[in-house]
Amino acid sequence: RDTGVAILMVEQNARQALTIADRGYVLVTGENKFSGSGKELLNDPEVRRSFLGG
Repeated sequence: RDTGVAILMVEQNARQALTIADRGYVLVTGENKFSGSGKELLNDPEVRRSFLGG
């Protein structure tokens, strides 16, 4: 972030990826369904229920 470099990470372990992400995007059938900071997404009830196992 400090050097202005962005990294696109595609990861199956969403919980782990969101713990280190500044921002996250959750795609469903190729469309952006959720976006926000990693912390926001980890705390979103629908994201938790649908992608993080409750």
